Amino acid sequence: MAVKQYKPTSNARRGMTTQDFSKITKKKPTKSLLVAKKSTAGRNNQGRITSRRRGAGVKNFYRLVTFGLPEGTKAVVESIEYDPNRSARIALVKEEKTNKLHYILANSRTHVGQIVESGEDAPIEIGNRMTLKTIPTGSTVYNIEMTVGKGGQMVRSAGGRAQLTAKEGEYGLIRLPSGEIRKVNLACTATIGNVGNEQHQNIKYGTAGRRRKMGRRPSVRGVVMNAADHPHGGGDGGSHGPGRDPKTPWGQLALGYKTRRRKSSDNMIVRNRHQAKRKR
Repeated sequence: MAVKQYKPTSNARRGMTTQDFSKITKKKPTKSLLVAKKSTAGRNNQGRITSRRRGAGVKNFYRLVTFGLPEGTKAVVESIEYDPNRSARIALVKEEKTNKLHYILANSRTHVGQIVESGEDAPIEIGNRMTLKTIPTGSTVYNIEMTVGKGGQMVRSAGGRAQLTAKEGEYGLIRLPSGEIRKVNLACTATIGNVGNEQHQNIKYGTAGRRRKMGRRPSVRGVVMNAADHPHGGGDGGSHGPGRDPKTPWGQLALGYKTRRRKSSDNMIVRNRHQAKRKR
């Protein structure tokens, strides 16, 4: 999917780009697959800001995306749609037997009229979903399950792709986009191919107003704050603490400091992304 340039009618427009929506075939979403989405503006149930720089923005509805089609499903792609809640495109599919509608993640080759299948007997083709033990080693996959039957949780953003590198006993080794290599149960399912809308990362928004419509409020650098408001603040316009490591407003190290807590799934990581970067 290409990136479209605007006419340089102003300084902001000169560098502004947008996505090519030519592949989108339907503008209005399916009402039965919508849920009202309440804006929290980054605040918790006590009204306190827990996520900064959020608020306002255009009101939108949440699309109920199915991240794991039921076993034995055979469906036809009805349309490809825009989803304001994610970077990827979504596809509306209709089951052939029951006529039930689902939203699924659209891959780079999804088109109207395409047949998508799920299950052990599904052909090994891009867009079909099956267990990792059925998928050939070396294949590119996305929307990968971490727990059997829970639905896809990994590699779901625009342009995302992972590779099934090996199979060892009950587990398969998957190289994730970050470079991390992780063990995943071969009974977990994944979709063959890669997520569409690959050019999403190359969009230049150009103006602050465009970001405000997306629910993003302005951010202020720590070095221009008062000393009471940020570890980087204070001073008379000169140096702001030479030799001091950058920190968050709450004093935690901001660069290189590991904040990931111990998780039960840590034993599934064969090589983390930091090790992968060092090897590159």
